[in-house]
Amino acid sequence: MILHKGKYLELISEDSWEYVKRTNCNGIVVIVPMTKDGKVILVEQFRRPVEAQVIEWPAGLVDDKASHPSETLEAAARRELLEETGYQAEHLSLLVGGPVSSGLSSEIITFFQALDVVKKGSGGGDATESIKVHAVPLKEADLWLYEMEQKGFLVDPKVYVGLYFLKT
Repeated sequence: MILHKGKYLELISEDSWEYVKRTNCNGIVVIVPMTKDGKVILVEQFRRPVEAQVIEWPAGLVDDKASHPSETLEAAARRELLEETGYQAEHLSLLVGGPVSSGLSSEIITFFQALDVVKKGSGGGDATESIKVHAVPLKEADLWLYEMEQKGFLVDPKVYVGLYFLKT
């Protein structure tokens, strides 16, 4: 049963569970990009639910707008990477997929690794976003993330998942 329906989300009650279902897309992609010279590309943006600047991988919704209907996961990953960071991937490969918060949401996220990315545009996101791009040497990423946390930023735990794949 739908308890509440918003513009993009539904609050569902099913059996003894209450959970959130996104209604405006067919998937979510997370991109783990690295340049040829070993810099990881991270994004920073304010996230209203946690009232903080958050360090994340570039990510986005699949099939969320009429301008890209029937979009594949890979096409969405390429689009989001360019839109949010200004980088294009020479090599893109599927890493892993799974639930983001299986006790709260029906969302499934799919990680892609983007290697040898090259700057092709300004990035910063679409008209609804204000994204700052960070290029951090992989060897310095752990320290950089720690320093950002000390400054009051939140780090999305998915960042550590992506770093695991880049370091192995």
